[in-house]
Amino acid sequence: MRISYNKLWKILIDKEMQKKDLQELAGISSASIAKLGKGANISTDILLKVCIALNCKIEDILESIED
Repeated sequence: MRISYNKLWKILIDKEMQKKDLQELAGISSASIAKLGKGANISTDILLKVCIALNCKIEDILESIED
Protein backbone atom coordinates (compact mmCIF):
# COMPACT_ATOMS: atom_id res chain seq x y z
CA MET A 1 0.00 0.00 0.00
CA ARG A 2 1.23 3.50 -0.78
CA ILE A 3 0.10 7.10 -0.40
CA SER A 4 -1.07 9.12 -3.40
CA TYR A 5 -1.20 12.92 -3.40
CA ASN A 6 -3.25 13.15 -6.62
CA LYS A 7 -6.07 14.78 -4.68
CA LEU A 8 -3.67 17.56 -3.66
CA TRP A 9 -2.65 18.23 -7.26
CA LYS A 10 -6.31 18.36 -8.30
CA ILE A 11 -7.00 20.97 -5.60
CA LEU A 12 -4.09 23.05 -6.89
CA ILE A 13 -5.47 22.85 -10.44
CA ASP A 14 -8.95 23.81 -9.23
CA LYS A 15 -7.52 26.80 -7.35
CA GLU A 16 -5.29 27.70 -10.32
CA MET A 17 -2.19 27.42 -8.12
CA GLN A 18 1.31 26.25 -8.92
CA LYS A 19 3.45 24.11 -6.61
CA LYS A 20 5.56 27.20 -5.92
CA ASP A 21 2.44 29.05 -4.76
CA LEU A 22 1.65 26.22 -2.34
CA GLN A 23 5.22 26.24 -1.08
CA GLU A 24 5.05 29.93 -0.24
CA LEU A 25 1.50 29.86 1.16
CA ALA A 26 2.18 26.85 3.41
CA GLY A 27 5.70 27.93 4.37
CA ILE A 28 7.29 24.63 3.38
CA SER A 29 10.55 23.87 1.60
CA SER A 30 11.06 23.02 -2.05
CA ALA A 31 12.37 19.64 -0.84
CA SER A 32 8.98 18.94 0.74
CA ILE A 33 7.21 19.87 -2.50
CA ALA A 34 9.57 17.52 -4.36
CA LYS A 35 8.78 14.69 -1.92
CA LEU A 36 5.06 15.27 -2.41
CA GLY A 37 5.58 15.20 -6.18
CA LYS A 38 7.35 11.84 -5.93
CA GLY A 39 4.78 10.39 -3.54
CA ALA A 40 7.50 9.95 -0.92
CA ASN A 41 7.01 9.82 2.82
CA ILE A 42 6.52 13.22 4.38
CA SER A 43 5.90 14.31 7.96
CA THR A 44 2.44 14.99 9.27
CA ASP A 45 3.63 18.49 10.25
CA ILE A 46 4.12 19.31 6.57
CA LEU A 47 0.78 17.78 5.62
CA LEU A 48 -0.96 19.84 8.30
CA LYS A 49 0.70 23.04 7.02
CA VAL A 50 -0.60 22.22 3.54
CA CYS A 51 -4.11 21.61 4.91
CA ILE A 52 -4.08 24.88 6.83
CA ALA A 53 -2.87 26.78 3.77
CA LEU A 54 -5.56 25.23 1.54
CA ASN A 55 -8.26 25.26 4.24
CA CYS A 56 -8.98 21.55 3.84
CA LYS A 57 -8.80 18.26 5.72
CA ILE A 58 -5.97 15.76 5.39
CA GLU A 59 -8.23 13.26 3.62
CA ASP A 60 -8.83 15.93 0.96
CA ILE A 61 -5.16 15.86 -0.13
CA LEU A 62 -4.14 12.21 0.08
CA GLU A 63 -5.40 8.68 -0.29
CA SER A 64 -3.98 5.21 0.22
CA ILE A 65 -3.66 3.01 -2.86
CA GLU A 66 -3.07 -0.71 -2.91
CA ASP A 67 -0.01 -1.87 -4.84
